[in-house]
Amino acid sequence: MSGKFPVTRVLKPWGYEIIWAHTDRYVGKVLHINAGHALSVQYHNHKDETVYLLKGEMKYWVKLGDELEDVSLREGDAFRITPGTVHYMEAITDCDILEASTPELDDVVRIQDRYGREGTSAP
Repeated sequence: MSGKFPVTRVLKPWGYEIIWAHTDRYVGKVLHINAGHALSVQYHNHKDETVYLLKGEMKYWVKLGDELEDVSLREGDAFRITPGTVHYMEAITDCDILEASTPELDDVVRIQDRYGREGTSAP
């Protein structure tokens, strides 16, 4: 049904996310990562996502071969992560990232996490 959508702000140990769209077909988020923080090293079984660096400087680590490598996103760059691809974001400065994805919000397999959340889908 068309109309206003309730925007949700979810606090995270690395900053916060704003979920501004969530349907059975797609999700739209803004991720705010505080300088010096990082998301977990993770992959998704089903979730397909594309990120766009709106503001800030970060390292975007992606496993494209045998090892994680920094794919060096700059403001205005986008990158797609398909299911099974190991990745994580590390903020050099405060960052704002737009994320568009399929709707599987709980599809997160954490391999390593600075905040003790390995193996979980907890916020």
